[in-house]
Parts: sequence; structure tokens; C-alpha cells
Amino acid sequence: MPSSVLSLFAAAAAGSSMSIGFAALLAFLPILLALVLMAGFRWPSTKAMPLSFLVTAVIALFAWQLPFMRVVALTLAGFWDAFGILIIVFGALLIYYTLQSSGAMETIQAGMQKISPDRRIQAIIIGFMFSAFIEGAAGFGTPAALAAPLLLGLGFPPLCAAVICLSFNSIPVTFGAVGTPTIKGFGSLEEQAIQALNDMNLAGVDASMVYKHIGEYVTLCHLPMLFVLPIFMMGFMTRFYGKNKSWKEGFAIWKYCLLASICFGIPFYTLAWLAGPEIPSMMGGIIGLGVLVWLTKKGVFVPKDVWTFGDAETWDSDWSGEIKASDVKEFKQHMSQVKAWMPYILCGLILVITRVPAFGLKPIINDPMFSLGFTNILGEEGVNSAIAILNLPGTIPFILVAIITIFYHGMMKDDEIGSNKVKTAWGTAIGKMKNPTIAMLAAVALVSIFKGSAASEVVIGDAAGTSMPMAMAKLMSSALAPVWPMVISYIGGLGSFITGSNTVSDMLFANFQWDAATALNYTPNQHFVAVAAQGAGGAMGNMICIHNIVSACAVLGLIGREGQILRKTWIPFVLYGLLTGIMVFILLSVV
Repeated sequence: MPSSVLSLFAAAAAGSSMSIGFAALLAFLPILLALVLMAGFRWPSTKAMPLSFLVTAVIALFAWQLPFMRVVALTLAGFWDAFGILIIVFGALLIYYTLQSSGAMETIQAGMQKISPDRRIQAIIIGFMFSAFIEGAAGFGTPAALAAPLLLGLGFPPLCAAVICLSFNSIPVTFGAVGTPTIKGFGSLEEQAIQALNDMNLAGVDASMVYKHIGEYVTLCHLPMLFVLPIFMMGFMTRFYGKNKSWKEGFAIWKYCLLASICFGIPFYTLAWLAGPEIPSMMGGIIGLGVLVWLTKKGVFVPKDVWTFGDAETWDSDWSGEIKASDVKEFKQHMSQVKAWMPYILCGLILVITRVPAFGLKPIINDPMFSLGFTNILGEEGVNSAIAILNLPGTIPFILVAIITIFYHGMMKDDEIGSNKVKTAWGTAIGKMKNPTIAMLAAVALVSIFKGSAASEVVIGDAAGTSMPMAMAKLMSSALAPVWPMVISYIGGLGSFITGSNTVSDMLFANFQWDAATALNYTPNQHFVAVAAQGAGGAMGNMICIHNIVSACAVLGLIGREGQILRKTWIPFVLYGLLTGIMVFILLSVV
């Protein structure tokens, strides 16, 4: 490690206090290192993330002065959390290879060709609509893990499939996993938010009203990108992955993109304003998907010209990795479309039944008796980690559905598709787990130390207990106070980038955003706007968060290409924040 960096640590360790600026600089070093190595030097995450983790551990030890055993305990907690994420990755891989081995994937390809062979249309249907439903039901980065391989099977370049699915997995995230980012993420604000609603002289104030009110403003923060993002991403796709490198070819289907936005947006906004944060994304996705597919079959706003990526031989070499996109021109239907799609249908049904409280199964799958974990690891108070095995999408439904599919698709017998289909599917899925395991262990351990640094007794600014992410947020708020409405969503995005979760981003920064609004003399209603901008920012941060990128790379065979994806998804992320910031300015002026 360079001596100049070591001198920074030594200076920090010399006393028991640091300025906000200095603390923020140190906290940003591991992130900057990961960005430079992956996006600048094209290091794979298997090398960049372990090095960034080591730098984080050194900063925690010498600058935040955490005890050595606590850093080790936080690392072990991160490893266990990473294991839960890796189960999701494995389950997604297993479903993909199971459907590939059974002949279902080729059948799905044949069916999609009949709906529309146009890759732009397929990207909207699968990447936008289908992903929104999966996000609404499951969260956990599941949409990219399920939808991206489906696009790959349809013939999309793997790199393009990753960028499309990661970028589209933003608008639905606020209400993902049955509203978890809103309900759990902003739970710490419940008491003061109820008081703020009372100050606004609203009737019937209770906790559910708090989350509904936040959710309403979040939908308004998302509103510009609801219509802009599909159009922008289609132009982005044809510009960077089309044979003619043309924005115009993607923008040409703007009417179809607006149609998709309306199909998703009507149920999404209606349910958010009438019912609350639990089901808007899930129902918006499934209702919008059904309506859009029906309208597509009717030819509504479907372009007459068919756009494709061209022959795979003409693609840039870095668009593909270990798993090649399908280059078959004519697909054979080995079973009915219903039978081929049934594993995905089962995933959706099981997610809905087990995650929506009305069905009564959610308390069972969340029961602590089905959790595997550790408390006070290595004797360190408050360092805990647990995996809710039944609530993990990797186990229920992914692995469960993959097992059911073996028998439902008759994979035990030899036929025209081949033999040893089960062994091939499971063996390939297991074989693909080595690289993502290395990257994910390091990345999640880094996050664990970042969050756990709040236990430090070092005085940062004027208070102890300031975590690394909070130091960066405080520096941004003090330096950019005059344009704070433009900054709020980027704070949320920073939280998701670091932690890999909209929910955790909101948990980290909810109180900070509320306090910042108080310091800026916001009215009670303006406090809710500020918090909503945090929620929208955390959602858009899913485009760039390392966890999701590594997961997508794992299922697409692109480990080592994380930096290339980050360089692409950063563009819609910045655009998202700009339009959200403008919307926040407008909302603050009218409420």
C-alpha cells in the first residue's frame, strides 16, 4: 500500500477525532479504488473487491479505531450475508440451465418470436415489464438474475442483457419485495413522521399512513423517468449494441415505449395512492405485462421494421463471456408455451403467495425457527447475521421450482434433446459459482464493515458513532446545501451502490434526510418530499450497485466485465438523478 495512504491512516489514528471532510475522504477510498480498478483498469471483481475490502478493513482499524476482533466479526457477518445472496445467484442459474436442458428455453424463444422478433420489443416486455413484477414480489436483485438470462436465451449479447435489466430495475424497486424498502427502510422515522402528519391536521393518522404518504411522493419523484427511461434505454441499446450504432433506431419505437409506461404506470400509481406501498410494483408489472403482450399481438405501435443485433460474428468481442447468446435463427417448440413458461409462472405465484401478507404464509416463512445465523459473533455485541432460508428467493421459489421442473418437463428420460439433462443443468450451475463467490464474499464483507463502523467511538465532526457512509453523506450535505434537492436522490443512490440494497440505503440515511430537511427549515410536508427523494434515489442506485452487477455477471457468464457494465449503467443513473432532482425542486415549491 502506498506510503501516502498509510500516512493518512497514521494521522487519523493519532487522535480520537476527525473532521467530516477527512473522514469522508477516507471512507470514499475503498469505493474509489473499486471504481478505478474495475471501470478504469478493467480488473475483474474477483480481484478488485478483495483489495477494496482489505483497504476498508485497514481504515476501520486505524481511522475508525474499531477493535481488531470486531472487524473480524463484521467480516464473518458479511460472509454469511453473502452466502444468502449466492444462494439467489445459484437458484437463478439453476432455473436457467434447467430450462435450457429441458428444451423449455428454446420453446420460449419460439413463442417470443411469434409475439415479436424485434429485440427492442423483447427488451421492453422482458427487461421492463417482467422484471417489474419479479422486483415487486421478490426484490433482492432477483429481476436481473431471472430476466437477464431470459434475454440471453432470446439472442441478446450478454453485456447488453445485463445493462438493460440493471437499468430497468429502478422504478419498481421502491415498492419491491412487497414494499420492504419503504416500510422497513423508513421504519425509524415512524414516530416523528406521525407527529408531522398530525401537524398537517390530517385525520386518522397512523403508521400505515406514514408509509403511504412517503410512497405517494416517491411515485411523483419517479414520474419523469417512468416515461423517459424506456425510450432512453432503447436508444442506448441500439447506439452501443446495434450494428449501425444509432440512437435513432431505438428512439424510433417511442410510441411503443410510452404505451409500455402507461400499461405499467396506471396500476402502479393507482395502487400506490389508494392501497399503499405493498403491491404497486408487483401488480403494475403483472397487469402491465398482460396488457402489453395483448396489445403487442394486436400490433399496437409495433414498428413495421424488425430490429436485431445482427450476426453474433459481427459483435464486439467483449459483449460476450463464458455463456454465449443463442445464434439460432429458427427455434423449435418442444412443448406447449404454457408448459415452458410454467417454471416462471410458478416462481411468480409462489412469491406472491408467500410474500403478500393477505395469504397468511408470510409469518411462517419469516419465522425465526427457519433462520440460520449467528448473534454477537466472536463475542462482539450487536454483530449479527442471519439468513431466512424460506424467505430467500434462491431457495423458495428458485431451487424448489428447478426441482419441480425436473419431473414436470420429464427431464429424467433420454429423448431428442439429449441425455443426462439434470446432471448437466446442476453441474453447469454449480461450476459457474466460483468467481461470483469470491467477488460477493469480499463485497458484502466490505459493506458489513461500512455499516458496522457506526460503533466507533471516534468523534467525527461533533459526534461519535458516525459510520463511513454517514460521513460521506454529511460532507455532501454541507458542501451542496444550496442545491440540496438535486443531491438527495444521489445520496440514496450512494447508499444502494455501497450496500447493494434500497432498503439498507433508506435505513442508513432516513434519519439523516429528515434532520437535513429540518436544518433547511422545510415544512412537515416538505420533509416527506425529501424522504421520498431518498427512496427514489435508493431505487435508481440499483443500476450501479456492485452486488447486483456481480449477480448479473454471474448468471450471464460475465465475471470480469463488471467495470464495463458500470461504465454503461452510470449514464442512466446520472440522468435519473437529474430528472428526479428537478421533480423534487417542483414538489418542494408546491407543497
